[in-house]
Amino acid sequence: MNEAAAREVVLIRAVETTDTARAIWSDADRAWAGRAAAEVVGDAAPSDLFLARRAALALERLGSRHAFIPRVLRSVAWRPGVGVVLVLIALIVGVASDQIGAAGRINILAPPLLALIAWNLGVYIMLAARMVMRAAGGRRARSTPLRSVVAWLGRVAPFGAQAIAREPGTASGSATAPASAAAPASGIAPTSVATSASNVASASAAALASFAAEWARLAHPLLAARISRVLHFAAAVFALGALTGLYVRGLVLEYRAGWESTFLDAVTVSHLLSLALAPGSWLTGLPLPSAEQLEAIRAPAHAGENAAPWIHLYAATVALIVLLPRLVLGGIAWVNERRVARHFPLPLSDPYYARLLRGFADGPARVHVVPYSFDVPNASIAGLRAVMARTFGARTEMTLAPTVAYGDEDELSPGVLPGVTSSTIVGLFSLTATPEGENHGVFIAGLARAATPPTQLAVVVDEAGFRVRFPGQTARMDERRAAWRQMLSRHGITPVFVDLTNPDLPAAEAALNAPAAHD
Repeated sequence: MNEAAAREVVLIRAVETTDTARAIWSDADRAWAGRAAAEVVGDAAPSDLFLARRAALALERLGSRHAFIPRVLRSVAWRPGVGVVLVLIALIVGVASDQIGAAGRINILAPPLLALIAWNLGVYIMLAARMVMRAAGGRRARSTPLRSVVAWLGRVAPFGAQAIAREPGTASGSATAPASAAAPASGIAPTSVATSASNVASASAAALASFAAEWARLAHPLLAARISRVLHFAAAVFALGALTGLYVRGLVLEYRAGWESTFLDAVTVSHLLSLALAPGSWLTGLPLPSAEQLEAIRAPAHAGENAAPWIHLYAATVALIVLLPRLVLGGIAWVNERRVARHFPLPLSDPYYARLLRGFADGPARVHVVPYSFDVPNASIAGLRAVMARTFGARTEMTLAPTVAYGDEDELSPGVLPGVTSSTIVGLFSLTATPEGENHGVFIAGLARAATPPTQLAVVVDEAGFRVRFPGQTARMDERRAAWRQMLSRHGITPVFVDLTNPDLPAAEAALNAPAAHD
């Protein structure tokens, strides 16, 4: 999956995981996107192709309803022209950086090229330190101001998706105005229209904030490679520009090389230059001057000498220390950038992706519910179906086993366990019952033996009967919930408490997905 497709998939994930009220993307929309994508790519298609096609179809429909969706995608996309412009600017600044002075003299202790060498050596030391820290498992280093500026320039919207979410009228897209206009004709009360628009705006803002945070986290390696590529190439062409400007001006001007210092003598300067210009001397074969030769060109007593050998020494040193390493580092960053952009790594083990792919590969999710020691009312069965459809998809196939009687948990009959492989087995209890390890716990252990991977085991505790029998007794309900949690914790299970006659679908979905998120 390439970068553009991954960006679309992450945006749809943000919408589907934050829009719990289904204000902008309904269950029917979600089911349609999965079904249409499966039909387009075929059953044998790779999982990443299915996810990419599903996201593209979903965004096409979402974009027709909410104009901010395409702008969000553009807001976090990298502008490739920024890198080219920055490199060209670096070249121009490099050419103009050689300020020789009116007298045409070069102070061999203070040319711009010496500062350029020192700066790049400092950068290499910092890069090496970061590599050591990463190898040691240390924290990711903070971005430098220069890298932050490049990242800011590389985006269409300076503050990314979150800025678009804050734009007036953007979060609700074009839905607010038509809804208000349609109110008199349709008989919808203005309060209802305003509430609907508010829900859309709230859901949109939550989705965009989630997308901005998730994409920033996932795309960090790619963005880091891009910024490294731009900075390394910019540093290389800056050095090239500085050398070019120096040589071009040397064709029409005679530069004189000398030096002066308040604190350094010729011997010390000789040692410093022997260290700084050793790479250039090795490459060009030009000898480094002795202390006596340096004393002969010291200002202001002497007029200096022709600067050509010094220019050659500095140029060769810059080529070895700056130009060549920066081009190599920029090339490595470019290769990494292309690799990640073409094969963007998405965490497909994430419960959201795993659920989508399970539905694509295995068809509709199969949920097998086994009640224990209570007759499930029809209203609770309907609520349970709604919860499972909300959690596992609209096409979920739920089967309800015969109730296991109290005392029959030691040996579950064949009719109780699913006849075909199920994606999830659900143990269903009533909160009116007091949990007992020797009964309820044995029952759960039997279900756990049947729920071999990839089948998952979940426990739902229906609160409907408890609320009818003990209305308003919140403290007693909390005590009973705590008892169930304590008993089931011995089996590594976190129960999901829900009033199945009036289920809170978003809360139930989040609770059922929470155990998978910790696997």
